Amino acid sequence: MFAGLPELGISNGEDLKETLTNCTEPLKAIDQFQMENGILLPTLQSALPFLDLHGTPRLEFHQSVFDELRDKLMERVATIAEGKEEDRYGKLEELLEKSFPLVKMPSIQPVVMQVLKHLPKVPEKKLKMVMADKELYKVCAVEVKRQIWQDNQALFGDEVSPLLKQYIVEKEAALFSSDLSILHNFFSPSPKTRRQGEVVLKLTQMIGKNVKLYDMVLQFLRTLFLRTRNVHYCTLRAELLMSLHDLDISEICSVDPCHKFTWCLDACIREKFVDGKRARELQGFLDGVKKGQEQVLGDLSMILCDPFACNTLVLSIMRNLQELLSQDALPRDSPDLMLLLRMLSLGQGAWDMIDSQVFKEPRLDLEVVTRFLPAMMSVVVDDHTLNVEQKLPSEEKSLLSYPTTLPDAYNRYLQENRVACEMGLYYVLHIAKLRNKNTLQRLLPALDLCCSLTVETYNDMAFGDIFLHLLTGHLTLLSDEFGSEDFCSVVFDGFLLTSFSSKENVHRHTLRMLLHLHHKVLPSYMETLMKTLEPPKQSCEPVKELYTQLTEKLDAQKKSPPPADETPSLDLGLHPVTVPTTASTPSTPL
Repeated sequence: MFAGLPELGISNGEDLKETLTNCTEPLKAIDQFQMENGILLPTLQSALPFLDLHGTPRLEFHQSVFDELRDKLMERVATIAEGKEEDRYGKLEELLEKSFPLVKMPSIQPVVMQVLKHLPKVPEKKLKMVMADKELYKVCAVEVKRQIWQDNQALFGDEVSPLLKQYIVEKEAALFSSDLSILHNFFSPSPKTRRQGEVVLKLTQMIGKNVKLYDMVLQFLRTLFLRTRNVHYCTLRAELLMSLHDLDISEICSVDPCHKFTWCLDACIREKFVDGKRARELQGFLDGVKKGQEQVLGDLSMILCDPFACNTLVLSIMRNLQELLSQDALPRDSPDLMLLLRMLSLGQGAWDMIDSQVFKEPRLDLEVVTRFLPAMMSVVVDDHTLNVEQKLPSEEKSLLSYPTTLPDAYNRYLQENRVACEMGLYYVLHIAKLRNKNTLQRLLPALDLCCSLTVETYNDMAFGDIFLHLLTGHLTLLSDEFGSEDFCSVVFDGFLLTSFSSKENVHRHTLRMLLHLHHKVLPSYMETLMKTLEPPKQSCEPVKELYTQLTEKLDAQKKSPPPADETPSLDLGLHPVTVPTTASTPSTPL
């Protein structure tokens, strides 16, 4: 406990023990020891007997003085460090030399740690001693740890790794949330809110202003993205940079070539739309990548691969297409649309670019613009035509039947092109949001084509967690349609059940949706679904838990069936309001 005192010429318990062992008059020896090692203030000696009269132990007095002096010293260390004196760090190093031998003494340790914390460059010998001692390493400030980490990538990796795992777990938990809503989904939190997450804040604090540590974290993220293809690492890459931007850490932001691009894109993500002005800014950054600096495209592609960026880009593309349709204009004539497709293509190619280390912007397949998008717009026109036709009087309706299949070009590009597939998936969400059952039944079976990309790229787009999370939320808007066997057949047999046995995530999302919609599904169909969806023994625990919850809900429903004349609740969650009864107004809920 008192290790280090002899090195400073201060007596400790062992010295007192030796003195008492060898002396002939113990009381005099104790008085002498107190005189030599007490507070060296002549006027204090005459005052101490007063404390004895008040029954205050000498230990309590000395401890209170010690605590007060320690606090004052720690304040003084901070004041010196914050001052502008040229030799301020020299003074701190001198104090460190005197106090470091007592670093293991609990009462003195805070002073030593305070000095270490305020030294911008701790002597290497001291750093090694702190690093070698687990207890010292654990209690030292993050400012000291940064100096240790920057030369010990493995140790820094050990500190960061649990945080990165926690981040992925949190993202996956959000995708498998028990809430199923179109209003509150994975993409609902604003960028600023997401940056207040525990992991982002901890990583930001660990990095501080240290460019070397920032580069290490980016390298960890690239490596993990390559190893796992998990796009949430791309989100963290962008969030980390913007978190440092929020704190105005110019030492890092000024040297990251992606900073201004990410800042501009972050504003677009906040608005969930890329407007014309910001589109031109983003284009300027992309066009400004100079020869010899192409490696920056790897980081830019990773930032564009962030699901929040992809979501914003595709929503902007959909909005752009609607405007073109209303203006009778072609997709290839819109510069903004072409830029959005270019950025989406760059993001979709992030893994390939980082893996191959060939930093060249992928060329957008022009046939996506000249063939696929017109085919998709023809489906929009079909849908619009049907809506208009349904509103016409029967004598004015045409004899043309509504197409049930999709154009060949649409299907082919869904199968062959990732950018086309991404747009195809979002078009399905758009149609579901409009509660358009006919078009949805036409589109859903084609989504299997997106999954044929898997063989080549492992990019199982239609059965990815993000799309299934959004789709299940959007399908709640069509809850009443689940009473139709045809609709159930398209959603389940035609899409979800085609892969649930080989993909546990699909199994899990299907059960999530049924937990909310089971009372709307045709009872005979629901019975068949329960048999099909029963998890095998090797299934993960979440799947088994969801199935058990669903079984319990169905059993409870059988025991207390709803009254026959019960009015189905509205999807919007509005409560019926009773109108006051008058002579001419019946009492009915609105």
